[in-house]
Amino acid sequence: MATILARTVLQVSRTNKSRCVSAATRTFTSTAAVSGNVPVDFEHFSSGWDVDSSAVGDKGKYHIETFNKISPQGLARFPSEKYEIKEDWEQNNAHAILLRSHKLQESEVDVSIRAIARCGAGTNNVPVARMTELGIPVFNTPGANAVKELVICGLFLGSRRLIQGINHMKSLGEQGLAKERVEKDKAMFGGREITGKTLAIIGMGHIGAATAREASALGMNCVGYDPALSIESALKLPRDIQIMDSISSAVSNADYISLNIPYIKGEGGTHGIIGKDVISHMKNDAVVLNFARGELVDSEAMKDFLDNGSGRYITSTEEAEETAAAMAADTIQAYLEHGTIKNSVNFPSAALPEREKGSIRLTVVNKNIPGMLATISEVFAKHGINIQQQINVSRGDVAYNVIDVDPNVVEGGSVDLKDLQKELTMHDGVLSSRILFGRPGVGYARNIDGKYFV
Repeated sequence: MATILARTVLQVSRTNKSRCVSAATRTFTSTAAVSGNVPVDFEHFSSGWDVDSSAVGDKGKYHIETFNKISPQGLARFPSEKYEIKEDWEQNNAHAILLRSHKLQESEVDVSIRAIARCGAGTNNVPVARMTELGIPVFNTPGANAVKELVICGLFLGSRRLIQGINHMKSLGEQGLAKERVEKDKAMFGGREITGKTLAIIGMGHIGAATAREASALGMNCVGYDPALSIESALKLPRDIQIMDSISSAVSNADYISLNIPYIKGEGGTHGIIGKDVISHMKNDAVVLNFARGELVDSEAMKDFLDNGSGRYITSTEEAEETAAAMAADTIQAYLEHGTIKNSVNFPSAALPEREKGSIRLTVVNKNIPGMLATISEVFAKHGINIQQQINVSRGDVAYNVIDVDPNVVEGGSVDLKDLQKELTMHDGVLSSRILFGRPGVGYARNIDGKYFV
């Protein structure tokens, strides 16, 4: 396999008040050129960048734009030598968006954005349908198994007073009384069985459905509420689950209540959705399990409920937020660097094996219409470029391609990848393309209503 040489030459001249940067052509040359083949040539700068890089950051890094406060532990998954993270980028210079509860508007998605990831399961705060039309994958972090296990653990903790018992025995041990008091005092921490009890599940996406299945297997009666219940999630629910028409009706006869809904700010959002009115319908000994977001619950109303009854409120969201942020970071990295799609709510899953040394990887997003795969393949064939491996997958109205090509063109042929990418991208039905080769952040192009953006 030919060896690819990459070279970038920057010529910098300085004055007292200004700096001018000009970039020479980056030429990718294969050893096959010695035998007569004309080298593959590629000159490409990141979307929207002008020649002066000082105003927009490091051209050798991916730019991540964040909304809300994202867990630092999650953001630490981005290696600093390849990624730069901040809240406000110059126009058309961010490459991906990470957010939690911010209600994203289309106007906030620059044309340079390749992907969006929400640190959480729900994506109601992202205009997913519109992003699909624009060819932008939206990722979430379902984490169903981990959160489901926390909910099941919470059921037992809320039933058996295990923590109180452990702390009591520690205290007795410190006093040297544990042995003589253990049998006598265990009656202080009696509990109740969960078999036959009712669990209300508020939000029945991946996590809610998984929780319902496990609770049903433990002999619990499950009721649920979700105004946006998808067919996919509905098919995963236990057959005997009862779907209610409101949160209040779902919690009214529940012994346990699990909150599994996304937190969305603003009018019509979910901030404080578990408020005084909903809480007033709960049984006075209900156990509320919140492993979603603390802001879903009106703190004052919950305090009154706990003070005036024997109910319990079990919550742990910090660890979940760290896990979600880390998962989102890993997902974005896999997409930007390798073209891999996992946990997308609008794009098909896709993973091509690691490209061979010396090959070049491209991705193409197109409308899911007949003839597109042949059209894309013909562009490479026209220029004498051999496709080493590729994958083509679709979901709904969008299709996605990952293609590895051999940069050694046929005898006597030549190709400028910049021109090839433009030709590829401007075919009717193609939404965007990327060349995953060379410096991070470069090689992205879009077809916007018949106009070429690069």
